[in-house]
Amino acid sequence: MPVRCCCRNVCGRPGRGRLCRVSMRQGWESEAANWARFARTPGHDHSHLDVNLPALTELLPPPGRRTLDLGCGEGRLSRHLGSLGHQVVGIDASPAMIHLAAAHEASQPALVADAARLPFSDEAFDLVVAYMTLHDIDDMAAAVAEVGRVLERGGRLCASIVHPLNSAGSFQGSGPDAPFVISGSYLDPARLSYVVDRGGIQMTFHSEHRPLAAYGRALEAAGLLIEAIREPLPGDGILPGHPAERRWTRIPLFLHFRAAKHFRAAKRDG
Repeated sequence: MPVRCCCRNVCGRPGRGRLCRVSMRQGWESEAANWARFARTPGHDHSHLDVNLPALTELLPPPGRRTLDLGCGEGRLSRHLGSLGHQVVGIDASPAMIHLAAAHEASQPALVADAARLPFSDEAFDLVVAYMTLHDIDDMAAAVAEVGRVLERGGRLCASIVHPLNSAGSFQGSGPDAPFVISGSYLDPARLSYVVDRGGIQMTFHSEHRPLAAYGRALEAAGLLIEAIREPLPGDGILPGHPAERRWTRIPLFLHFRAAKHFRAAKRDG
């Protein structure tokens, strides 16, 4: 049965609906080159530079024994973690993304791997970072279970996602007071694809809306307790140059959290 797909931009620009017949893994593999341009063009991804990266960095514990970058993509977060002193290894299910990460002049170790079946021993890491990736992983619950397995007791998961309120609806206009409307169900998962065309760079994002409870249940099952949570807002550095972003001072764009492992999670069947 094909998955329902709502083609809409996280910033509220609607697209054409269709049935999604490819996995998110396949979608991101096909967009690897576009993503590298999007992520590496200086000043292009202002949400990363001015909102998400500062919020994530604030939540990170000091560098420890070993850090896993879960869904490392073209490697920008691994490089940032390395600059902070973390001993990083990145994984991504996309061979094209790993090729891009490995080819960068400041590359960190990275390998092709399924987040739902990590090729590491139990308790191999004291920190896992899932930066804007859990909503892009086909089997999110299995990936979080694997995070619980490879984290040592007392280790941390630092994660950021598109806020579930954001991914459930869209703004009806670009003005600062535009209404935000959820036309379907917040509670039902829904595949999303949306096209961003900015500054001569176009790419299609592939993700899945899931209610907040879906992430909460996955963390509970993995033995991970949330100890910090943030809903970062666009700052003064963004708003003058991007007036449409003022809408996002009313509705959260992203959700960041840090969770600690407090017991050994049960092994999944298979």
